[in-house]
Amino acid sequence: MPEEDEIAETEATAAPGPAPVDGASAAAILLMLLGEAEAADILRNLAPEEVKALGKAMFDSAGADETMVEAALDKFVQQSRSISALSIGAEPRIRHVITTALGNVRADNILSEIAPQSSAAALDILRWMELPTIGRILLDEHPQVSALVLAVLNPDIAAAALAGLDDPTQADLLYRAARLTSVNADAIADLEGLLERYSALKGAVPKIKLGGRSDIAKIVNSMAKPAGERALKTVKKRDKALGQEIEDEMFIFENLIDLDAKSLGALLRAVESEILTLALKGASTALADKALGAMSARAAQSIRDDMNERGPVKRSDVEEAQKSVIMTARRLAEDGTVQLGAKSDDYV
Repeated sequence: MPEEDEIAETEATAAPGPAPVDGASAAAILLMLLGEAEAADILRNLAPEEVKALGKAMFDSAGADETMVEAALDKFVQQSRSISALSIGAEPRIRHVITTALGNVRADNILSEIAPQSSAAALDILRWMELPTIGRILLDEHPQVSALVLAVLNPDIAAAALAGLDDPTQADLLYRAARLTSVNADAIADLEGLLERYSALKGAVPKIKLGGRSDIAKIVNSMAKPAGERALKTVKKRDKALGQEIEDEMFIFENLIDLDAKSLGALLRAVESEILTLALKGASTALADKALGAMSARAAQSIRDDMNERGPVKRSDVEEAQKSVIMTARRLAEDGTVQLGAKSDDYV
């Protein structure tokens, strides 16, 4: 039956499967299919970055056609099949069973050891706060609590919040935050008490690991250059070793890749070839290529030959060589020969 075959072929051609959609688009489409209250309940449980990404996807998917909606629903159904019914509401059910069997006190002792640690919800709310509110917290609260707030924030936000404080306060908070390595439940409870004045957020929070020197170095790098230099100088007067550790974290060997060709060339010419050869042995391919590209062809080939002839070298020797290069870079920066870091917005 030729006619029937033609009809069947036409129908198959005219009815393709739903077009594929990525995860963000599928989530956005499904969210827009819900009522406003239900969608708001879901968004309320997401992190700021997730809300931003999902909100953008919702705008991008506003013109989704029927095929895209069908694809999003198919994606949801397929992924839902992989979710075990046992995982839905598992934690509260497990807690209820153990508490019923053992009583509150014994159950709490056991659950504190075996239950998965929840995220620090009290700290997450800081990422939603406006800068003036964060600045007021840093200024008005106990310095140690303010230092904890500072350590939790994104470095760029922390630097912006510090900008409204005077130099001694900036330096004091950076000093305190740099000394943090971990925070116990009592300190988190104090912070929760602070946040309760801004929201109704409550709940037990586990011990939180913080970045210490590394995070504070990022904050100082994000501050206006004169303010950051003054704050770091004050920290060094208070604790020279700590200040030096922060400074060491502010510019590391791999950051040389961010230098412009002129600055990088000036730096490499000031470093002995033997030290440079060792330092580049431990560099990333991208940095090594950029460094060699900033040199004359003859000098670059000489370094390449030396690197190949040396073979494996001790990591400690490489690290010492890289530290020597960084020290030279800092010296040249103080002389104005090279420009380190991304902040170069102060002109004369």
